[in-house]
Amino acid sequence: MFLKERQDKIVEFVNTNGRATVIELSEKFSVTEDCIRKDLKHLDGQGLLKRVYGGAISTSVQPNWNISTRINTKIPEKRVIADKAYELIEPGETVYLDISTTNIALAEKIAAGTKYMTVITNMIDILQALSGNPAIKVISTGGTVNYELNSFYGSAAIQTLESYHFDKVFMGAIGINLDAGELLTYDIDDGAVKRQVIKTASQVILMVDHEKFSSSGSYAFAHFDDVTTVITDKLTEKLKGQLAVFDVICK
Repeated sequence: MFLKERQDKIVEFVNTNGRATVIELSEKFSVTEDCIRKDLKHLDGQGLLKRVYGGAISTSVQPNWNISTRINTKIPEKRVIADKAYELIEPGETVYLDISTTNIALAEKIAAGTKYMTVITNMIDILQALSGNPAIKVISTGGTVNYELNSFYGSAAIQTLESYHFDKVFMGAIGINLDAGELLTYDIDDGAVKRQVIKTASQVILMVDHEKFSSSGSYAFAHFDDVTTVITDKLTEKLKGQLAVFDVICK
């Protein structure tokens, strides 16, 4: 197959599927991964697709970043993950709930439960969900408001977090690059807050639905080495192999 023909077919494949990894394109077109990376760099430069960590996405795929557009999606999956996460919390612990619509479901579970604990968060929706349970000590980071995420970020939020040690951090991610072992977000300020809480956590529990393993982002805020446990709603055989080194909890 000629170079131009392969690149045209790569664009067609990415547009049809929305996204593709370097590995699957390498296997599909029987060329090296390095060759595919060069193809993707060229095609990105032409504006025909968008390179991301580990592959490419269609230029028609827009990141679903705004909390208000995600809060009422995949509710059953989020509740399954939240139920498993709640089981991991011991009474009396200090936990951090990251910006995540799945963590809103966990906050609702905590608010309806009987475990006493301290919860620290930078997400306004989580603060509101926890406000009705007097057994829960709720602490807000404060900081600059990010209206898309309905959350706090910036130096003031990070300064508050520097004073705390967390028994457990329940972490979200916009996407996961399995090839590089990276957790991704779209915003460097969001990533900076995530990095800070990971520094002082005894356990980092990644809470993501299975589609996040094929999604991407533009900023890597953590590596798999930072994660102790993964909670998800569904595992393919391929994912089981890729996550074999983790304590994985699935329904």
